[in-house]
Amino acid sequence: MERKDKDYLTTKQNPCIRELAMQKGLSFPSDSELLMLILGSGTRNVPVEEMARRSLDVIRECPPEDVVGKLGGISGMGMSRALAVAAALELGRRMRGCLRAVVNRPCEIIPYVQHYAMERKEHFVCVSLNGAHEILNIRVVSVGTTDRAIIHPREVLAEPVSEHASAVICCHNHPFGPCLPSGADRAATRVLKDSSEILGITFLDHIILSRDEYFSFLEHGLLD
Repeated sequence: MERKDKDYLTTKQNPCIRELAMQKGLSFPSDSELLMLILGSGTRNVPVEEMARRSLDVIRECPPEDVVGKLGGISGMGMSRALAVAAALELGRRMRGCLRAVVNRPCEIIPYVQHYAMERKEHFVCVSLNGAHEILNIRVVSVGTTDRAIIHPREVLAEPVSEHASAVICCHNHPFGPCLPSGADRAATRVLKDSSEILGITFLDHIILSRDEYFSFLEHGLLD
């Protein structure tokens, strides 16, 4: 009976995600859906969607050295799955570090952040770059509601400062509605640009993402 339950969780909950990933590539699934693909199945008491959501919370909130232990403490996870998820994260960090992708134009960052457009809540993301415009890091600064993410310059710029970044590109997604800046988006962009200049960091662009398009403050002349 237990084996039957496990098979149900494996085969019934993930086929659409697997098929879409195969058709559209691994940049298409959301972060939670990628974790569901790694985990494969849930348990009788913890569906794989819930396990993936809890795992994502741990990954975003914990320092790297604590991730394995925290993941292992999630109900139904077990140490093997915790290690598998942590190993996937470490491989991603190593590959990203080796590539050191160069961003010649701000819009070239879009392939690296496009997957946030699939999220159902607003995610505010900061990309830090060195003097050669190589990507140093891409991090989620804030997760908000379906129509807003609350940010503060110190939260956005703290890590770029510690990394000695020369420039930043900020991005956020619009889960619903048009891919156009709101009044709050414009105000936040002005504050972030001014704060960056005070710190000696070039604010290259603020990009808004949706599933089908993007809006660049730089390309629309809104950073002057």
